[in-house]
Amino acid sequence: MIRGVTALLCLVFLAALPARAMDIERVVSAGGIEAWLVQEDEVPVIVMEAAWQGGSATDPKGKSGVANMVSGLLDEGAGDLDSSAFQIRMEEIAARMSFSADKDYFNASLATLANRKDEAFELFSLAITEPRFDEDAVERIRGQIATIVARNRQSPDWIASNNWNKAAFGDHPYARDGDGTPASIAAITRDDLLAYTGKVLAKDNLKIAVVGPISPSELRILLDRTFGNLPDKATLPEIPDVAVNGTGEVQVVIRDFPQSVMIFGVEGVEREDPDFIPAYVMNYILGGGSFSSRLTEEVREKRGLAYSIGSYLYPMDHAAMLLGQVGTKNERVGQTLSLVRAEMARMAEEGVSEEELRDAKTYLTGSYPLRFMSNSSIANQLLGIQLAGYGIGYVDERNGLIEAVTREDVARVAKRLLKPEALLVSIVGKPNLSPEPEGLPETDDMAPPAGGPSGRVH
Repeated sequence: MIRGVTALLCLVFLAALPARAMDIERVVSAGGIEAWLVQEDEVPVIVMEAAWQGGSATDPKGKSGVANMVSGLLDEGAGDLDSSAFQIRMEEIAARMSFSADKDYFNASLATLANRKDEAFELFSLAITEPRFDEDAVERIRGQIATIVARNRQSPDWIASNNWNKAAFGDHPYARDGDGTPASIAAITRDDLLAYTGKVLAKDNLKIAVVGPISPSELRILLDRTFGNLPDKATLPEIPDVAVNGTGEVQVVIRDFPQSVMIFGVEGVEREDPDFIPAYVMNYILGGGSFSSRLTEEVREKRGLAYSIGSYLYPMDHAAMLLGQVGTKNERVGQTLSLVRAEMARMAEEGVSEEELRDAKTYLTGSYPLRFMSNSSIANQLLGIQLAGYGIGYVDERNGLIEAVTREDVARVAKRLLKPEALLVSIVGKPNLSPEPEGLPETDDMAPPAGGPSGRVH
């Protein structure tokens, strides 16, 4: 028999309403706390996703990793419950709670059976308002993070990404490793953890999405009970906007690997920019569309240089990037990079065909409802829409915005963004950077897939 949290997780991911059938309601509590709600009564699980502005970029200098450590500790004891008692209580009510930190936001997730919602939301409230940060829990989580950080420093993907960020952003907070460094992790104190929660976890920088069998009136009460004791205003350091270093630098970290990992990128476009949606469509055709993209066609299909290659828009609160990643054999790195630059230049000069644009629109609009297939995925999308600064009607408007993109829009954005001479490149391996004559190597030259971050909402 499936019990407890296992049963809850099975229910969380059951199919819910498709995007076109959703009724999204803006709910405001008596205390002024706002959430977006989709009341979905088919699955007896309530999912809440929340985020506070103020992620790892707000970590004090020399103390990178504070936000990340807090995220590992909030469910390790709160109020009068130590770590063990807190975890046992969550298991007893079959609740699932998790926290994480990215550069811009501190994120929280709660999933609970509808008939245990009061107890689950009370536990969540304890976690965010009365975290204990007991010494034994702090040292245990510190050790786990230190192990992860040490392992990361042996990963070519991590090394390439970390070096790219440092080259792109210099001394800006975005250049720091959000997980922390061995030295900074060791230096973090309990006072640092308390200072972070006291400054960041507030009401005015909070966004919330809730999906499940709960009425607006019930949610209003829970919002005040859960978040009402937080400070009214966050105290966040000012983080300046920053542009990507566009000098066209190629950085190489020599490692004795049989293949190289390469991350490449240029200045992107912010979400509020009118060119964001055209840029999203453009990038799908360039490298975001997997096997239907130009980069995959040129690098993988025609020449067998890599198993996968991709590009993605990566807008943040204070910077915007268009990034790509590929893994290929060392001797093929120069040819692969040459092809990437050539495809960027070709799209910037020629734009895209009517067929490419039509196919991109068909996929991007047709696949959108698949992002709303469970209570969990719906809550995630609704939170992302809020963090992106879009209105509550965006779900209904989004496909129309995609359909409205013209070839002229794509050509304009391609000319604006795709500048191969500005491409910042970070490579880890023993690469041969000389372009080679075109050939068709055997398929065993293909490298394993390369991964990379993606934005919350497209």
